[in-house]
Amino acid sequence: MIQYTTQLQAGLGLVNETKTLLELWEPAMTVPQLHQTALHSGRFPNVTARRLRNLVAECFAPRYLVDDGTPAFNLKRLLPVLSSTELQQMLLLFTCRANAILADFIRDVYWQKYAGGYSELSNDDARAFVTRSIDQGKTAKRWAETTVKRVSTYLTGCAADYGLLEDGSKSTRRLLLYRIAPRVSAYLAYDLHLAGIGDNALLDHEDWQLFGLSHHDVLDEIKRLSLQGLLIVQGAGQAIKISWKFKEMETLSDVLTQS
Repeated sequence: MIQYTTQLQAGLGLVNETKTLLELWEPAMTVPQLHQTALHSGRFPNVTARRLRNLVAECFAPRYLVDDGTPAFNLKRLLPVLSSTELQQMLLLFTCRANAILADFIRDVYWQKYAGGYSELSNDDARAFVTRSIDQGKTAKRWAETTVKRVSTYLTGCAADYGLLEDGSKSTRRLLLYRIAPRVSAYLAYDLHLAGIGDNALLDHEDWQLFGLSHHDVLDEIKRLSLQGLLIVQGAGQAIKISWKFKEMETLSDVLTQS
């Protein structure tokens, strides 16, 4: 079982900050080098050196510099063409991969509310989820009540930063209309494929659930990607075979930047 941490307290969505750090980052750049580059860039005038170091080391690095910086490399290539919504969704994916508590909150609380026809989600909903998770042994030790309260607000705040909930400092927020963007769908499909996930297993991968997609929803997405010429899907029913047109993410990124 992957245990939950309080790492989100280092920074929530950080959409603008991440975009700037991606622009400054270069392949093979270490975390200290990126921190120094950001510090001397003049692009974080209202952020202390210590806070900037925490943003780079505790937020940016665990999310985007894993796997030898592959997420950062791919995002940097796509950055010039990504809309604000597409960027939010890409950052959501990698932030959830780095923070299991956020991923489970979105899958198990947000989308259940969404599917149930609810129009709002509250900090109390998040708090109940955190408390339940602690009772289930998903934290290394029991968190203090103050920690439970803080983490609950981090979850809803992060969901708002990534466009799932309305923005603003509110204890109850409206659920927003949310649908995975075509470029994000293409990226995720190829990302899972290149990670060695089989065609049929890919349809049920938990990453799709971050966007509220079931097995059949993912199959529909794959068929749309086929219509766009990004892959070829064959088969019917439960068994499908996908012919992947691109052998590496760099090639797909080039195609996506031209679409």
